[in-house]
Amino acid sequence: MTDHSDHSHLSDTELRVRSLESLLVDKGMVDPAALDALIQTYEEKVGPQNGARVVARAWSDPKYKVWLLRDATAAIADMGYTGRQGEHMYVVENTPGTHNLVVCTLCSCYPWPVLGLPPTWYKSAPYRSRAVMDPRGVLAEFGTEVGEDVAIRVWDSTAELRYLVLPQQPDGTEGMGAEELAVLVTRNSMIGVEVVPAPMPEVSK
Repeated sequence: MTDHSDHSHLSDTELRVRSLESLLVDKGMVDPAALDALIQTYEEKVGPQNGARVVARAWSDPKYKVWLLRDATAAIADMGYTGRQGEHMYVVENTPGTHNLVVCTLCSCYPWPVLGLPPTWYKSAPYRSRAVMDPRGVLAEFGTEVGEDVAIRVWDSTAELRYLVLPQQPDGTEGMGAEELAVLVTRNSMIGVEVVPAPMPEVSK
């Protein structure tokens, strides 16, 4: 009897992916070592942690922030984040009067070098249509309430240009270093569906 206990924690989609990987490897269409290297890259080297470091540097280094808003592609490349799906970047800044939201209405164009692979909801038809038609409603579903006096700008990513939101720096973090700040930044805040919350105060023992 085959032991499937090691797959018990996997979803149906993950099981299908495993099966497809096995089939491609068995037929000699995929090199297991190359596949492992690709997975490792997206798990350890490419992902939201890269974008978080970009945001944290912009928050803590005014000159870098100016550069990032003027020439995002070059400023992001300066941190070593370049490559496929990130060749042409544009950063939009959230302010007290403006909240930015990123979508790709045609497919799911997404800045892989700084955010990794797109989440399932970003690729879904409901998000792609409603982000444009009802951005406040979409934000509310993510728990983000934006005041009526705040303008919402929706940016439509394309194969030629991808957007990254520079969230507002939360109150109480002005004296923190870039590494501490990066921990606070989430993937969703860099897409614009959420804001970066202020850190929880430490409880005295």
